[in-house]
Amino acid sequence: MTILDGRKVSNDIKNEIAEEVKKMKAKGEKVPHLAAVIVGNDGASLTYVGSKVRACERVGFESTMVRMSNTTSEIELLDKIEELNENPDIDGFIIQLPLPRQINTQKVLMAVHPDKDVDGFHPMNFGKMALDMSTFIPATPFGILELLDRYNVDTKGKHTVVIGRSHIVGRPMSILMGRKGFPGNSTVTLTHSHTKNITQITSQADIIISALGVPNFLKAEMVKDDAVIIDVGITRVQDETSPKGYVITGDVDFENVSKKASFITPVPGGVGPMTIAMLLKNTLLAREIHNNK
Repeated sequence: MTILDGRKVSNDIKNEIAEEVKKMKAKGEKVPHLAAVIVGNDGASLTYVGSKVRACERVGFESTMVRMSNTTSEIELLDKIEELNENPDIDGFIIQLPLPRQINTQKVLMAVHPDKDVDGFHPMNFGKMALDMSTFIPATPFGILELLDRYNVDTKGKHTVVIGRSHIVGRPMSILMGRKGFPGNSTVTLTHSHTKNITQITSQADIIISALGVPNFLKAEMVKDDAVIIDVGITRVQDETSPKGYVITGDVDFENVSKKASFITPVPGGVGPMTIAMLLKNTLLAREIHNNK
């Protein structure tokens, strides 16, 4: 069994991006600039945006955190997005989710200019991805592809089962794993909360990508020998024996499933670190798009 080490691979990617930025600086070129908009005081969101800012510093990007209050109106947020769209100094920006109740998330994501949509959530970029055109791939699916690529995990002709159909992970993964090329060329089954006989389906899978958000959902009896397991789930589970009072748990019963798997991602340290690394990679791509324009 091989651990798909997201921490190591994400560090490698950050080092590669830092080298690219050094070359830009040596040529006197403007370095990539990523902005993050956060509305409200959600603790997990603040932590996540903070880690993105630190990642930018590490690779030599410029970064801006735009903080807005919990009472921000939809119009105020849309005005701020328009400002960022028009700002030539900013190459890409993200809107940290979730947003407060008074704001329509779909309307906000639609307002981000597709050329600056480094999260890959805009329908134009999602459509390009579905058509195999060059575009921003959502960071978590992009990170999974990169892990499969760098560990040379064979996907051609394999049966991939995706658990969960979110627009951020499940749905894009089902499209990407079925596309021509590597990683891809697999036969994909997309499962969700209404799927019947899910164990029957997962037990036939060569590759399982679980993005359900249910701790320890995938048990050893649901997995065949030598399956490849990608665990996207990340849930805080109360644990009085832990110093923090909780532990971070994935969708997969790691202890037992890892005994049968050929490759598996740990939680934490698997898919999670890859997400920020690929956001940086998308920002580098955004900078190239703006240079070409």
